[in-house]
Amino acid sequence: MSFLRVALRSSVRPSLAAASLPRAQARLLPFRSFSAAAGLNKSDIEARVLEVFKGFEKVNPAKLTKTASLATDLGLDSLDAVEVVMAVEEEFSIEIPDAEADEIKTVQQAIDYIAKTPEGEVSSHIFKLLADHSSAH
Repeated sequence: MSFLRVALRSSVRPSLAAASLPRAQARLLPFRSFSAAAGLNKSDIEARVLEVFKGFEKVNPAKLTKTASLATDLGLDSLDAVEVVMAVEEEFSIEIPDAEADEIKTVQQAIDYIAKTPEGEVSSHIFKLLADHSSAH
Protein backbone atom coordinates (compact mmCIF):
# COMPACT_ATOMS: atom_id res chain seq x y z
CA MET A 1 0.00 0.00 0.00
CA SER A 2 2.99 2.32 0.50
CA PHE A 3 3.68 2.29 -3.23
CA LEU A 4 0.09 3.37 -3.89
CA ARG A 5 0.39 6.27 -1.44
CA VAL A 6 3.55 7.52 -3.11
CA ALA A 7 2.04 7.24 -6.57
CA LEU A 8 -1.19 8.94 -5.55
CA ARG A 9 0.38 11.65 -3.45
CA SER A 10 1.65 13.59 -6.44
CA SER A 11 -1.41 13.12 -8.63
CA VAL A 12 -4.26 13.31 -6.13
CA ARG A 13 -3.06 15.69 -3.47
CA PRO A 14 -3.31 18.91 -5.53
CA SER A 15 -6.85 18.08 -6.60
CA LEU A 16 -7.85 17.14 -3.05
CA ALA A 17 -6.52 20.43 -1.75
CA ALA A 18 -8.35 22.42 -4.40
CA ALA A 19 -11.57 20.47 -3.93
CA SER A 20 -11.52 20.83 -0.16
CA LEU A 21 -10.77 24.57 -0.10
CA PRO A 22 -14.40 25.76 -0.28
CA ARG A 23 -15.38 23.14 2.32
CA ALA A 24 -12.55 24.21 4.61
CA GLN A 25 -13.55 27.85 4.31
CA ALA A 26 -17.16 26.97 5.09
CA ARG A 27 -16.03 25.18 8.25
CA LEU A 28 -14.02 28.07 9.66
CA LEU A 29 -16.81 29.50 11.76
CA PRO A 30 -17.40 26.42 13.96
CA PHE A 31 -13.73 26.40 14.93
CA ARG A 32 -13.41 30.08 15.80
CA SER A 33 -14.02 29.49 19.50
CA PHE A 34 -10.90 27.35 19.98
CA SER A 35 -7.81 28.93 21.38
CA ALA A 36 -4.43 28.10 19.94
CA ALA A 37 -3.36 26.28 23.08
CA ALA A 38 -6.50 24.19 23.43
CA GLY A 39 -6.05 21.94 20.41
CA LEU A 40 -8.89 19.85 19.13
CA ASN A 41 -10.88 17.71 21.48
CA LYS A 42 -11.71 14.13 20.57
CA SER A 43 -15.34 14.86 19.63
CA ASP A 44 -14.22 17.57 17.18
CA ILE A 45 -11.71 15.19 15.64
CA GLU A 46 -14.37 12.47 15.38
CA ALA A 47 -16.80 14.83 13.68
CA ARG A 48 -14.23 16.05 11.16
CA VAL A 49 -12.95 12.55 10.35
CA LEU A 50 -16.52 11.30 9.87
CA GLU A 51 -17.21 14.26 7.56
CA VAL A 52 -14.16 13.39 5.48
CA PHE A 53 -15.40 9.82 5.13
CA LYS A 54 -18.95 10.99 4.31
CA GLY A 55 -17.53 13.22 1.59
CA PHE A 56 -15.75 10.30 -0.03
CA GLU A 57 -17.97 9.16 -2.91
CA LYS A 58 -17.36 5.43 -2.42
CA VAL A 59 -18.45 5.47 1.23
CA ASN A 60 -22.09 4.70 1.96
CA PRO A 61 -22.98 7.11 4.81
CA ALA A 62 -25.51 4.60 6.15
CA LYS A 63 -22.67 2.15 6.87
CA LEU A 64 -20.35 4.74 8.36
CA THR A 65 -19.65 4.32 12.07
CA LYS A 66 -16.58 4.97 14.18
CA THR A 67 -15.96 1.22 14.40
CA ALA A 68 -16.42 0.59 10.66
CA SER A 69 -13.65 -1.31 8.90
CA LEU A 70 -12.49 0.44 5.75
CA ALA A 71 -12.43 -2.82 3.76
CA THR A 72 -15.09 -5.02 5.35
CA ASP A 73 -17.78 -2.54 6.38
CA LEU A 74 -17.21 0.32 3.95
CA GLY A 75 -16.09 -1.83 1.01
CA LEU A 76 -13.00 0.23 0.23
CA ASP A 77 -10.21 -1.44 -1.70
CA SER A 78 -6.57 -0.58 -0.97
CA LEU A 79 -6.54 2.31 -3.44
CA ASP A 80 -9.73 3.77 -1.94
CA ALA A 81 -8.26 3.40 1.56
CA VAL A 82 -5.15 5.29 0.47
CA GLU A 83 -7.27 8.09 -0.99
CA VAL A 84 -9.45 8.47 2.09
CA VAL A 85 -6.42 8.46 4.43
CA MET A 86 -4.88 11.16 2.22
CA ALA A 87 -8.11 13.15 2.52
CA VAL A 88 -7.83 12.87 6.32
CA GLU A 89 -4.24 14.12 6.04
CA GLU A 90 -5.46 17.11 4.02
CA GLU A 91 -8.27 17.85 6.48
CA PHE A 92 -5.88 18.03 9.42
CA SER A 93 -2.86 19.45 7.56
CA ILE A 94 -0.66 16.53 8.53
CA GLU A 95 1.32 13.83 6.81
CA ILE A 96 0.92 10.31 8.14
CA PRO A 97 4.02 8.17 7.55
CA ASP A 98 3.33 5.32 5.13
CA ALA A 99 3.97 2.60 7.70
CA GLU A 100 1.45 4.15 10.09
CA ALA A 101 -1.07 4.89 7.33
CA ASP A 102 -0.97 1.23 6.32
CA GLU A 103 -2.10 0.34 9.86
CA ILE A 104 -5.26 2.47 9.67
CA LYS A 105 -7.92 -0.16 9.03
CA THR A 106 -10.92 1.42 10.78
CA VAL A 107 -12.45 4.87 11.13
CA GLN A 108 -11.65 4.78 14.86
CA GLN A 109 -7.98 4.15 14.13
CA ALA A 110 -7.92 7.28 11.97
CA ILE A 111 -9.56 9.26 14.79
CA ASP A 112 -7.13 7.88 17.36
CA TYR A 113 -4.14 8.68 15.16
CA ILE A 114 -5.20 12.31 14.73
CA ALA A 115 -5.95 12.64 18.45
CA LYS A 116 -2.44 11.55 19.42
CA THR A 117 -0.55 13.76 16.96
CA PRO A 118 0.64 17.24 17.85
CA GLU A 119 -0.24 18.25 14.29
CA GLY A 120 -3.90 17.60 15.06
CA GLU A 121 -3.63 20.21 17.76
CA VAL A 122 -1.77 22.58 15.46
CA SER A 123 -4.58 22.44 12.89
CA SER A 124 -6.95 24.11 15.33
CA HIS A 125 -4.45 26.96 15.60
CA ILE A 126 -4.31 27.22 11.80
CA PHE A 127 -8.12 27.34 11.58
CA LYS A 128 -8.23 30.06 14.22
CA LEU A 129 -5.64 32.13 12.36
CA LEU A 130 -7.54 31.73 9.09
CA ALA A 131 -10.83 32.64 10.77
CA ASP A 132 -9.30 35.71 12.40
CA HIS A 133 -7.75 36.75 9.09
CA SER A 134 -10.99 36.32 7.13
CA SER A 135 -13.04 38.22 9.72
CA ALA A 136 -10.55 41.11 9.60
CA HIS A 137 -11.05 41.52 5.84
